[in-house]
Amino acid sequence: MGDAAAFVAAIDQGTTSTRFILYDQDAKPVASHQLEFEQIYPQAGWVEHDPLEILKSVKVCMEETLNKAPSKGLSVAVKAIGITNQRETSIIWSKSTGKPLYNAIVWMDGRTSSICKRLEENLSGGSKHFVESCGLPISTYFSALKLLWLLETVPEVKSAVLAGDALFGTVDSWLIWNMTGGISGGLHVTDCSNAARTMLMNLKTLSWDKGILESLGISIDLLPHVYNMLPGIISNSEVIGKVCEGWPLAGVPLAGCLGDQHAAMLGQHCKKGEAKSTYGTGCFILLNTGEEVVPSTHGLLTTVAYKLGPKAPTCYALEGSIAIAGAAVQWLRDNLGIIKSASEIEALASTVENTGGVYFVPAFSGLYAPRWRDDARGVCVGITRFTHKGHLARSVLESMCFQAKEVLDSMLKDAKVEHKEKFVLRVDGGATVNNLLMQIQADLLGTDVVRPKDIETTALGAAYAAGLAVGLWKEEQIFTADEEVGQTFTPSIAEPEREKRYTSWCKAVERSYALADLA
Repeated sequence: MGDAAAFVAAIDQGTTSTRFILYDQDAKPVASHQLEFEQIYPQAGWVEHDPLEILKSVKVCMEETLNKAPSKGLSVAVKAIGITNQRETSIIWSKSTGKPLYNAIVWMDGRTSSICKRLEENLSGGSKHFVESCGLPISTYFSALKLLWLLETVPEVKSAVLAGDALFGTVDSWLIWNMTGGISGGLHVTDCSNAARTMLMNLKTLSWDKGILESLGISIDLLPHVYNMLPGIISNSEVIGKVCEGWPLAGVPLAGCLGDQHAAMLGQHCKKGEAKSTYGTGCFILLNTGEEVVPSTHGLLTTVAYKLGPKAPTCYALEGSIAIAGAAVQWLRDNLGIIKSASEIEALASTVENTGGVYFVPAFSGLYAPRWRDDARGVCVGITRFTHKGHLARSVLESMCFQAKEVLDSMLKDAKVEHKEKFVLRVDGGATVNNLLMQIQADLLGTDVVRPKDIETTALGAAYAAGLAVGLWKEEQIFTADEEVGQTFTPSIAEPEREKRYTSWCKAVERSYALADLA
């Protein structure tokens, strides 16, 4: 994209780790650092982070990356920083002290299931009451329900809200506020892609929907304070503010912000009609529908894809969110000890030619798209005396691919894609280094699966957005750039076998229903 000595940086704040990456003007990564942080599990189904640890991880990753650059012969002149983050994860903090009022409640946390049931019973539209406004069903997944739980359960939160001392947001808001000054004038904003995941933003106006807030049942005395503590909504590519003193790269503009899945869409150059699937802790498939808001009739979400500037058109997407993908591999490693590292699963699963009739459904915290069953729990069916750990490992990999197939099949129906055989799925994320996983995915989809040379497209999308905002790149350069394909995986099984295996998977999924009360 050019040969000037300029760099763009990206903060990639994920569910289990934080990364900071420097990109040159050709959008090539030149230095990076990654740091894992603690996942907190207060009780079954609850998942939290320490917001202060998230801040620390970002700062450390920035410092370490900048320390590595000189050893590579780089004279760093960073023109802009982009942020991409885990979505829906919710933080509430004190405006006066800057301290969190509670741990961050992570997107996959299921503590709000009783609130969801209450709303579904009380609202005329049931679980789909807000879909027309925000594109999302009522689910434990989204930030609005986490906010309700905080207001109803944590006295310190309610007191701070009533006193006008509380700020609420997703991780991007927390980072931007702290990095632009914190208690000394920090900017309280979020971008439209993250806002679209709260269940509080109107998809067409890109503003907070007062009608949704009122329908959630927030008490009259709290309602105006809640509205005022929400961040301002901005586009994905614009100069937000400058990094404050006390942080690495002080004075450099923060100029891009996208939720992680939207950033991956941009990093994969997804235009209208194109889709990508990111395999991380969960699995997230998005199909760009252009400037059209496409409602789903097959259990998917309608969301913002990206808006590349304050005056740019808004592109929308259909999304299927899968809660547990790579997290199931972590479960094999950390909880069962079947493998010592995530990278071992491919070799173990390759010791068998098939799962031996074993089907694994990783509904650890319920099922997301397209089934939306909060009452589902993990099951493993088809076990015999013949079953060993290789079969279990392979069934875990297949579970990711079956879930992705369900989502993509629904997506193609909603988007009215007639020629599935010509459709190509672009993939990214850490788990895509697993060749067996990618081949299974192609087999079960019946379409080609294309893995780029650089699988870390999430951070790249954030860098693109920041570079666009400061004029380092132009939009047409990004979408016409040659894609470096790493490998294409082509289906190797026939349709009858594909359908037979999928039918068996559906039987297993149905056996995961109505098991939440077992705990």
